[in-house]
Amino acid sequence: FGATCRRARRRRQPMPRLRRPQPHAEPVPRMNIPESKPSVGASFNVSRWALEHPALTRYLMVVLMLMGFVAYFQLGQDEDPPFTFRVMVIQTFWPGATSQQMADQVVDKIEKVLQEVNHADKIRSSTKPGESVTVFQLKDSTPPKEVPETWYQVRKKVGDIRATLPQGVIGPLFNDEFGDVYGSIYALSADGFSREELREHADRVRQALLRVKDVAKVEIYGQQPEKLYVEIPQKRLAQLGLDFNQVIGQINAQNAIEGA
Repeated sequence: FGATCRRARRRRQPMPRLRRPQPHAEPVPRMNIPESKPSVGASFNVSRWALEHPALTRYLMVVLMLMGFVAYFQLGQDEDPPFTFRVMVIQTFWPGATSQQMADQVVDKIEKVLQEVNHADKIRSSTKPGESVTVFQLKDSTPPKEVPETWYQVRKKVGDIRATLPQGVIGPLFNDEFGDVYGSIYALSADGFSREELREHADRVRQALLRVKDVAKVEIYGQQPEKLYVEIPQKRLAQLGLDFNQVIGQINAQNAIEGA
């Protein structure tokens, strides 16, 4: 055949898309929830308040600065502030005793009595031949007003056992003032005066210082006790027909103190 056959092409048409019907969405009802109000203290902001009231803020700052300036010059000042010393030292002497004898027959009895005192904290003792030292310390919580009464109880309790200590024991000696601090130290010296005259002058100075305001204690150190030496030649005693013991007896009779 001389004729040409052509294949007709058909254009494809797009297929329509099917949509699924969506369910109708119902509106969700709103719930009125009451808002919690913050507390008054939590809602107050100091910084915000200060920014909102600048004039009042500046006024308060000036007042506080003036009050602090005035209070600074009214602070208590004391060069030597008072404080309570809660330590006492107890010393005993027993000439000729060993350290072990001091510990067993003297210190042990004193420590047992000190353990019964109120506010007792620490008890430390040391012994050496013929001497013992006991340091008694109160608790730091002891009221200062009760410290003098406690020292009185210590003296009383230790004094009650003094009769039970061995014969020949000297003491016990109490010292609760070793914590005192002296503010001034004066030295006295004089040419042409004896030691006794210098001591009498130092005693007059002490009496004058005790009358000064706020002076509580004045002590004299370095004074030499007065001694009197009596020398009698043996030749003179022989001429008078006296014995040396008779002379000593007469001197002791002059120094004797008789009751009224």
